[in-house]
Amino acid sequence: MAATDSPNLMTTRLEGPAPEVTVSNDMVKRGLLVAPLLIAAMTVIWGGDGAWSSMYGIAIVLGNFALSAGLIAIAARISVGLMMGAILFGYLIRLGLIFLAVWLVKDSSWISLPALGATIIITHLGLLFWEMKYVALSLAYPGLKPHRQ
Repeated sequence: MAATDSPNLMTTRLEGPAPEVTVSNDMVKRGLLVAPLLIAAMTVIWGGDGAWSSMYGIAIVLGNFALSAGLIAIAARISVGLMMGAILFGYLIRLGLIFLAVWLVKDSSWISLPALGATIIITHLGLLFWEMKYVALSLAYPGLKPHRQ
């Protein structure tokens, strides 16, 4: 194969299933599963404002995971170069959206900033570490490990 016949990363598209969407959906399901426990803990510590803040923080985190997977999946269908850009700049944009979501409610009467911050940190890190158990690190099974029958 000549050097000019090599695939171009800027125009190569990825076809097939999107494992990032599968992983993200799995993380959202797990997040919804543990949300009542986290909300209860924040309610005990910070009262009603802690509960509302925790619900808002969980929504931010789960929306962040879903948006991340969606950006990558859509960009990969167009080109690998666009996917790389979506990963890098999408991260920065999503950080900005999280900042904006917190900034918009920072002075609201129903918000507890310590509860919101704790929820965002605990939910992000907790779900990422929990999901490591279920992600296959193999090209044979990209995304989640196959279920044992």
